[in-house]
Amino acid sequence: MSDSTFIAAAQSSKAWPFQEAQRLAKRLRDGKPGGEPVLFETGYGPSGLPHIGTFQEVLRTTLVRRAYEALTGGAPTRLGAFSDDLDGLRKVPDNVPNREMLAEHLGKPLSRIPDPFGTHESFAHHNNARLREFLDRFGFDYEFVSSSDRYNAGGFDEGIRKVLRGFDAIMDIMLPTLGEERRRTYSPLMPISPTSGAVLQVPIEVVDADAGLIRFTDEDGTQVEQSALGGKAKCQWKVDWAMRWVELGVDYEMYGKDLTDSGVQSGKIARVLGGNKPEGLIYELFLDAKGEKISKSKGNGLSIEEWLQYGSEESLGYYIFANPKSAKQLHAGVIPKAIDDYWQFREKLPEQELDKQLGNPVWHLLRANAAVDGPDAPGAGDKLPVPFSLLLNLVGVLGAEGSREAVWSYLANYIEDADPAAHPALDLLVDKALAYNRDFVAPTLVKRAPTPAEAEALRALDAELGAVPADMAAEDLQTIVYEIGKREEFGFGSLRDWFQALYQTLLGSAQGPRMGSFIALYGIEPTRKLIAEALSR
Repeated sequence: MSDSTFIAAAQSSKAWPFQEAQRLAKRLRDGKPGGEPVLFETGYGPSGLPHIGTFQEVLRTTLVRRAYEALTGGAPTRLGAFSDDLDGLRKVPDNVPNREMLAEHLGKPLSRIPDPFGTHESFAHHNNARLREFLDRFGFDYEFVSSSDRYNAGGFDEGIRKVLRGFDAIMDIMLPTLGEERRRTYSPLMPISPTSGAVLQVPIEVVDADAGLIRFTDEDGTQVEQSALGGKAKCQWKVDWAMRWVELGVDYEMYGKDLTDSGVQSGKIARVLGGNKPEGLIYELFLDAKGEKISKSKGNGLSIEEWLQYGSEESLGYYIFANPKSAKQLHAGVIPKAIDDYWQFREKLPEQELDKQLGNPVWHLLRANAAVDGPDAPGAGDKLPVPFSLLLNLVGVLGAEGSREAVWSYLANYIEDADPAAHPALDLLVDKALAYNRDFVAPTLVKRAPTPAEAEALRALDAELGAVPADMAAEDLQTIVYEIGKREEFGFGSLRDWFQALYQTLLGSAQGPRMGSFIALYGIEPTRKLIAEALSR
């Protein structure tokens, strides 16, 4: 396939990463001046630890970055992970030690507050390190940017001068968006108190914009005239966002729907500062199982650690990939389907036509942290020998006897070379299935007694299974199950009624797998024992 053929397909692709990349490529029609790399940015507030929202924003931005590189034939790009660590500590988080100590430092920059964990030089340094460990764990290619380092080293001095020069214009943008009380204290620039070290929310007077001199009233009532440069002041966050876009030359940044209005104001401020708002996607927020917005303070929803306890990294990426402009519920119940759907897309990838490949989530996910095209990436086309949903059914039937060893002994009925070392992806999912069954499935399983008609059908199934070889193929077993369900004497209104009876009496659940596949996996004789147990009820 020629490069021109691929680029033409990418230019017409309807996959959302390519749609975003197409808009960015249209804006940067001739590239950046001097061939500079296109800058993608994600932001992080280090007052808390990185979480699933951090992951999804970096992943989605990376997907757009890779799509842009593919679309442009390899144009250079960078991803900046920006930490707003000069921000003042507004409240003490609930999930940290030494909360009393932190309370003594409220209002001070996060990078100038002692680390409550006692491992780094400041609270921000601790959380920044956790962010980098978090991003490194998933293999993201990024450059870490610290707000404190930039301000302190003078990297944002020219941006601050621009803010001071455009002071009145910025006030005209911001004041109409604020309540009456906030208007009285608002300033685009927040000085840092020379006495307490706190980030002050006080009005300022511009003394000399070019020199960076400002005047304000300190916490003790003293009038202070000092430089705003070199880390002695910080922009209010909407102003800071705009200033960062302009000074760093950010070309693309996405953000959540809750920041829509902030993005509008920051875009206007960016124009005052002589730049433009970058391209970007406004994505919907995650919801919990009840359809309510996920809140870190409430603890609803699902953490990234919880997802990875029950599902794989790939399945999390797959779930996040789907239309980012639609709100999605994030709870444990979505994990099994995400795992199986991911593997179905992965298996199909190499055989698809180019336009289908570019719309396949796995094409994008395999390229996220690799320099090879999706179909050629290691693992493309791999097949999971046993669907996760079927693994869950097996583990559910094993009950208290369930263990890694027991599961693998049954897998030998279904796959060749049933060795964990030969199937590492499946082996990982065995552990996930055991954990998921323990916490979510086992507590809900109730095997009911069959009705008289169902009991007769189960006896017929048992008789059929008693007459077939132990290694009969899953499809042939499925045919046997079908034929029994269609027999008029058992009175099933539909095959669905028959399968529901099997799920409820043999497995104890309302839903279940293809029974032929389950019988092949679990074994014919163990399945006959399940039938006997059901009939004994």
